Order: sequence, then C-alpha cells, then structure tokens
Amino acid sequence: MKKLNYSADFCVVGGGLSGLCAALAAARHGIKTVLIQDRPVLGGNASSEVRMWVCGAHGKDNRETGIIEELVLENFYFNPGKKFTLWDSVLYGKAVNQENLTILLNSSVLDADCSDGIIKSVTAWQSNAETFHTVTAAYFADCSGDSILAPLTGALYRYGREAKSEFGETIPPDTADKKTMGMSCLFQIRETDKKVEFIPPEWAYTYETDADLPYKDHRLDNNFWWIELGGEWDCIHDTDRCRDELVKICFGVWDHIKNKGDHGADNWELEWIGFLPGKRESRRYVGEYTVTQNDVEAGGKFDDIIAYAGWTMDDHFPAGFNYKDGHPTIYHPAPSPWGLPLRCMISKNIKNLVFAGRNISVTHAALSSSRVMATCAILGQALGTAVAQALDEDTDIRNINIAELQDTLMADDCYIPGKTRKISPLSEAAECSSETVRNGKERGEENCWTGKSGDYIEYRLPEETDISCARIIFDSNLNRKYHNMPCRYTKEPEYERFPSTVISDFEIKAEDCDGNIRKFTRTANHQRLVYVEMNCKAKIVRLIPKKTWGAEEYRIFSFEIL
Repeated sequence: MKKLNYSADFCVVGGGLSGLCAALAAARHGIKTVLIQDRPVLGGNASSEVRMWVCGAHGKDNRETGIIEELVLENFYFNPGKKFTLWDSVLYGKAVNQENLTILLNSSVLDADCSDGIIKSVTAWQSNAETFHTVTAAYFADCSGDSILAPLTGALYRYGREAKSEFGETIPPDTADKKTMGMSCLFQIRETDKKVEFIPPEWAYTYETDADLPYKDHRLDNNFWWIELGGEWDCIHDTDRCRDELVKICFGVWDHIKNKGDHGADNWELEWIGFLPGKRESRRYVGEYTVTQNDVEAGGKFDDIIAYAGWTMDDHFPAGFNYKDGHPTIYHPAPSPWGLPLRCMISKNIKNLVFAGRNISVTHAALSSSRVMATCAILGQALGTAVAQALDEDTDIRNINIAELQDTLMADDCYIPGKTRKISPLSEAAECSSETVRNGKERGEENCWTGKSGDYIEYRLPEETDISCARIIFDSNLNRKYHNMPCRYTKEPEYERFPSTVISDFEIKAEDCDGNIRKFTRTANHQRLVYVEMNCKAKIVRLIPKKTWGAEEYRIFSFEIL
C-alpha cells in the first residue's frame, strides 16, 4: 500500500457543489487547499451519478450567483447538448486547473487525528490507487453531506426530527424521533422518432394501474423525485438497502408508464437509471448557532449573514414512496430570500471544524428549506472565503471581521440580502455617465443599465490615474426558468443554449491626458462577473458593448474601475 502526506491550509471533505465551491473560493483567495471526494466525479447530487438539477431560492431576481453561476454558465457554453458527463468535466476542469487546489478523487475519509477539540489530520483511502492520503491543515471543512467527520472527531451532531417543544417550532412532531427525509434514485428518458418497446427486468416491481401509484405525478415532464425511501430507515448505513428497493421501483414505474395504460410514452426510451441514491438528509452538525423554523419565518435577519436560502420548507414524509395518505411532501411557506449566518457553519465543540451544505447547524424544519444545492453552493463559497480571511488575519474564524467578509463575498458576486456592495474609491471619485452601474446593487431591473448599438458607459477621472483593472457584472438573466441540466431529453431541446442577455463581445478604451488610447477587447465572453486587467494610466475609461448572445439590447449591472 502506498502512503502520501499533504500539508495544507485548508482541507475540504466532500466534493459536491458545497465542497467544490468552498475549495475554489479558498484557493482563489490564496490559501493552499486540498479537496477530498469519495466519488470519481465532482458535483454530488448534481453529478452524472445522481442527476438532480440545481435548485435554489424562489422569487424574482433571487437566483444564486458567484461560483455557482460561473459553473452553470460555463456548462451552458461548453455543453450546449446538455450531456451529463460533460457537465462533470466542467466541474472537474474548474477544480483541476485551479491554482492552490489539489483534488483527491475516489478517496474516502476513514480516520481523523483529533485531540483536545482540534483536528490535526484526516486520512482517506483511494481504493483504485491502493493509496492512503493523509492531509494536515489549519481548518477542516466537512461538506460530505453525511458529516463523516462527526463520528471520527467526536463533533456534536443531530439526526432526525426535533420535538416541537425543543425550539418552539410548529412543523416538527410532538415527540423527537430518528426519522428523516429519504433518498431517491432518479432516471432519465429520451424521445425518439419511432415506437420503442420496454421489457422490464423480472425483479422489478409491478404497478398495474394509476391507483397503484396514488398521488405520484408520473407525467413525462416530471423528474420522479417522489421515488424516495430511507426516511424511516438509517439514511447512512442503509444506503445500499435503499438503492436496491429504489431501482426496483424505478423500473416498475417506467414499466407502468410504457406498458400499463396510455401515458403518451410510445416513442420514449429509458436512457439512464441512477444506482447512487441522492440524499436529502442525514447527520446535521451542532454549530455555534442552530437555525430554526422561527429564524426562517423571520427572514434570517442575522448580523453575520453570509448567504441566503429561499426554497419553501419542503418537508418530505419519512415514508417517501410508501406514504399513501396524500401528496408525499408538505410545502410550508418560507420567505425568499432568508438569511443564513456564519455561526451555523462552525462546530460548537471542535475548534477548527467547519461545514457547508445540507449538514449545517439547522433543525429538521429549517433544513427543509436550506438543503437545496444552489443554497449549499453559496454556503460553500462563503465558508471557503471566511476560512481564507481567518488565515489571512491570523485569527479564529469565530472572530473575523464580518463586514469585511460580506464585502469580499459581494465583490465575488455573491448576493447578500439587505447589504449593498461598496464601490471602489476610484469609481466613486470619478464622473460616471450612469449612476446605475456604481450603485452597489447588482440585480433587479431598476439596477440595470440598458443600451443599444453605439452606446457606452464612461468614467472621467479628475486627473490621470493608474488603473489596475475593470470589474463588470453582465446580465445572465437571473429569472430564467430553465435548470442547469434537463430531467428528460426531447427531440427538440426545451432549453436555451445560453442566456441571450449576456454580452459576448465588448471593448474597454482607456485614454490618457495626451489623448493616447489603449484598447482592451474581449470576444465570446460567457460569464456574468468579468475582470479585465488594464494596468495603465488613464483619465477617461469607456466600456463599449459590441454584441450579445442574442438579445437586442445591452444590459449591464455594474462597471467599475479599480
């Protein structure tokens, strides 16, 4: 057996969207990071192994930005056919090519050296390479979903539903229990131009009539999330047991749709079925603060807000597929957005343990709103940025300057409800042809500059000044209705290939006091947040849009000079 050792500033366990975003954020802010993932691909429930689309906050202009929007836009650009393996490669490419970041795939953490409330190292087993990897670090982030570091370190955690009385909530049962939301194996279908037969395996379950699937929406545009089990079992140790049952159900449901009545599925074929269940809930850490249903309903007005949620409190019945008394989930209303604090991502009893994703310190009721992947992704980015700041300030993460963290996150295009981003002093000191692009509010129609061919945005400085770069926020249509990936494949694609509102080609002109002009040109831009290095002296700086990805008007939320 081979043994390898790594010395890092930050070790992230779990390569779902929360872990990936945490690792990328930390590495981009200059700290040496190791990301350990127990699967061959990144993305967790969003990966090709599970294939759940990325969901987040409801409501106008509430789509999550930052690294998660960067990843989604990268996928739209490089993967127009929406192939799941290419989506995997987009995530992999971002990680493997990121400076300061080492990724260890196919590596399962099985041990931790922890004493006196401090983790010294973790060890992972990489089975395909017969190698043990041991990572020492200043901070360890558990983004594994199942909170693997909890039993290995003695960190406090919760499992199941609290009693109503514990936090004064109304959603939980009267008596606490060990029941959770379950897990699902999804399947995908593809439309063809001819009738396709389906022969189910003999071990599949049989559902002869629609009455055998009460309250189960099995229209073809459904992603079959309700094929769910495990909430009444152990959502960690019974995972394979759940998979065995879920696969039988999946084949049985498709057999029903194809062969038991007219469901309009003659020309559809079963293209893929998942053998890795996507999980909703298991262990949740106990942090410096536990977010409750009451916090959700109050809007999460925390001083240390660093991210937000906005999914409904979507509380699936533990029986899942076997629940027969009505719809398999209850949608309790939740405001959108509502804030999440840094404190709910910091362990209460392990000094250098932090976490992001569905395992943050929340009650079961609050989890039902915070667990979706876009929320997990922005939590990850916030956490990675916070750890980088703590190391830079040489202080405990509990003591960092929260206002500075919020400013950094907003500069990285992470929206924080109730906060306005500070504008660069250089932009503030100059005359600007549009106040909209420097108001610090980078979403919402009222904060968007619009123009047509020949229009531009101009800064005029009091005197010739050194300009290091320009920062721009384009409009990627935060109100688009389609997901990062489809749940089915029709003959004619049902999704846009790329948001038409993004400006693809533009030019920045920098003019000095002598009238000399330097041009900085970009083509085929496919991102919302863009930095353009300039490193020149200028008195006048103009941003000139040239072309979009299809929209007739130019739309820009922010343009700054730094």
